Amino acid sequence: MDPLIALLATIVGYLCGSISFARLVTRIVAPDTNVTQTEVEVGDSEEKITMGAVSATAVSMHIGPRFGFITVVLDMLKTALPALVFKRVYPDTPYFLITATAGMVGHIWPLYHRFRGGRGLSTVYGGMFAIDWIGVFATSLGGMFLGIFVLRDVLVAYMGGLWLTIPWLWFRTHDLAHLAYALAVNVIFGLAMIPEIRQYIKFKREGKEVDISHTMQYTGMGRGIYKMARRFGALKDQPQSDEDKEESVA
Repeated sequence: MDPLIALLATIVGYLCGSISFARLVTRIVAPDTNVTQTEVEVGDSEEKITMGAVSATAVSMHIGPRFGFITVVLDMLKTALPALVFKRVYPDTPYFLITATAGMVGHIWPLYHRFRGGRGLSTVYGGMFAIDWIGVFATSLGGMFLGIFVLRDVLVAYMGGLWLTIPWLWFRTHDLAHLAYALAVNVIFGLAMIPEIRQYIKFKREGKEVDISHTMQYTGMGRGIYKMARRFGALKDQPQSDEDKEESVA
């Protein structure tokens, strides 16, 4: 591996990742909206988890799921495209893994926005599209299934797909560089999520539950999995959302 090319791959990935599409989309669609602070309901109490991430989820919660989806796609592309370029130009050397990792770092700690960005999940899946596109669907759906149907824990549902990239990439490649990438993005994501994890653990200890029905439905995949979970009774102890109430009335 050439150190200069590795450095170039790092810089390109980081600078592309530092582009905050959450800010750009919001500025175009709703310039008076502040997406730097987002609150998530905690059960039936009046308390909330404060999310400082400037992300597609924040965009969905503030200005609507359609623009959140657009933001997700753009965030994935800003990691996938540079990684694909390096993979195409240097197919025998894992520079593209460096680019994908640096893109995630740039998304979380963007140079252009005082190092305050998102949490990096969409950029991981963007990188996965360049690395192994089948894994994007296998790990994300697997993580949702594990969190909702097996453990019934919203944090596992959110992070489970990322955890599954470790066994998935090893199973698919048996390559130490790919395994190192999977481990690295999990560690980076865990560090980025520390503020939310601390709040989550605090509420868990107090016997309060994060409202799965509220948080899941801000992404297209989350809404689909949520409806499936309710249909099979996996979330029967959770309160119905407004959308579910309307469907039951109809």
